[in-house]
Amino acid sequence: MGKSIVIVGAGYAGVLTAKKLAKRFKKMSDIHITLIDKNPYHAMLTELHEVAANRVPEDHVRISLGKIFAGRRVDVKLDTVTGVNYDTKTVIGKNGSYSYDYLVVAAGSKPTFFGTPGAEEYSYKLWSYDDAIRLKYHIFEVFKSAASETDPEKKRRLLTFYIVGAGFTGAEMAGELAEWIPYLCKEHDIPRSLVRIVAVDMLDRIVPTFPAHVSEKADRRLRKMGVEIVLKTGVSALGDGYIELKQGDKIIRDVTATVMWSAGVEGCDVVSKLDSLMKAGRCRLQTDAYLRAEGRTDIYVAGDNIFYIPENQTAPAPQMVENAEQSAHTIACNIITEITGKGELEKYKPKFHGAMLCIGGRYGVAFVGTDKKKISLASFFAMFAKHFMNLVYFAQVAGWNKIIHYMKNEFFTIRNRRSFVGGHFSNRTPSFMLVLFRIWLGAVWVFEGVMKIVEGWLKTPKLEGFFGGATGWFNMILGVDGGNSATAADAVSSATGAAAAVAPAVTDAVSSATGAASSGGEAAASVGHVLFNIDFLGLFRAIFVSGKPLAESKIADYAF
Repeated sequence: MGKSIVIVGAGYAGVLTAKKLAKRFKKMSDIHITLIDKNPYHAMLTELHEVAANRVPEDHVRISLGKIFAGRRVDVKLDTVTGVNYDTKTVIGKNGSYSYDYLVVAAGSKPTFFGTPGAEEYSYKLWSYDDAIRLKYHIFEVFKSAASETDPEKKRRLLTFYIVGAGFTGAEMAGELAEWIPYLCKEHDIPRSLVRIVAVDMLDRIVPTFPAHVSEKADRRLRKMGVEIVLKTGVSALGDGYIELKQGDKIIRDVTATVMWSAGVEGCDVVSKLDSLMKAGRCRLQTDAYLRAEGRTDIYVAGDNIFYIPENQTAPAPQMVENAEQSAHTIACNIITEITGKGELEKYKPKFHGAMLCIGGRYGVAFVGTDKKKISLASFFAMFAKHFMNLVYFAQVAGWNKIIHYMKNEFFTIRNRRSFVGGHFSNRTPSFMLVLFRIWLGAVWVFEGVMKIVEGWLKTPKLEGFFGGATGWFNMILGVDGGNSATAADAVSSATGAAAAVAPAVTDAVSSATGAASSGGEAAASVGHVLFNIDFLGLFRAIFVSGKPLAESKIADYAF
């Protein structure tokens, strides 16, 4: 029954499809799964702005494919796909050819420039790991040059940043940049007032995927951070050191050394080379309800490459991470069904639970919920939701090691309070300074432990120092006659040190100290209000008592 499954692209959809198939076919050695990508890693595209604005380390958004598929029967091939021969069922790459019985196209998308002159040549993109690194070091160089520039006009050009497109990518990049710039200004001794961040969009509000009231929250936050938002404005041209804006019939030219392009996406180059497959909507592949390419039963389409309008919907499935995740599940289930011959093909019925937007590391907005009811979140709660969903994704893809790595970068080693938890969890003390403290603390713990063993704590808890003076109160709780416990300094001491003489029925000193005997529990109940009385496997009993009604009691009225 041997079958070959080839997956093109190691993005969200490609990786998840491969993992689901590998899990199902792990004991079937005649099923071969091949994943092809030009990079040896999977990149978290939704977090690239954090790297570009220097909030997290560069490896934060990169996961090795070798680690993802370690121990799984997935053959990862580093190659660039140049075409597909449908007759021979072969994927053609620069480094080789790959036969398939089932092909999954999950190649992702790339920025689209709408034919704008100079846009591709003179703008910085944010759609790959390399894009983020390139933009990050460009911003460093711009500030370094501006610090020593004496010509006001040249300095203004260097310190003017344009972001074209105010959707998710553009708004998040604007927020990260606005949060980072004050620290760059301080480092290079540049007044913050000289730096401009301008976000431009053709529409009448930013992040139009959100309802208007959520977009308005994001708009207010960006403006508060110093971002200029220019709406209902297009870009007519880009050049070396300038940008041309178009407002109606009016053309405005401004100087700038940095234009970040985030105005939209289209199908990547691989998709454009699949000539015989039907395309729609900026080079996306049309599919049937089972996510098979129109007219094909052996080619499936996943993630951003899908052009499919779900039942009872008027628009195609959005190019979002949740679409990639759910399409990966549907495709994996359908391929499994076709290979095993068990069950029926599953129709794609996506259920989207909303979206989240980070505006810097300390603020976010979200609109999340179910199909029937969604709620808007802002600030701490939105950021919490965003990080929680990222952790869930990392658990699916890379396991606990990546989760720990993510939390370390986002919460515990963050600098300049660029996190929604501020700097409360940030490790600000150099590790070498903690060595002596740790040695001292460990020595104290060992010393205290040895001394307690010498004093006999393993046989009889010495609680006199904790409860000194409460003799009568604890005697009453434990049902001990005060006259027979004269050898004890207080009630606990009498219960633990003289319990054998006073209460012969209680043979275990620890049980006596905590009132494990049933008579002790009854005595406790008779002198106060028992808050809890728990018997731990017959070994000891824990009793918590209040001498007065709860409404009237104080700390001194409680006993344990």
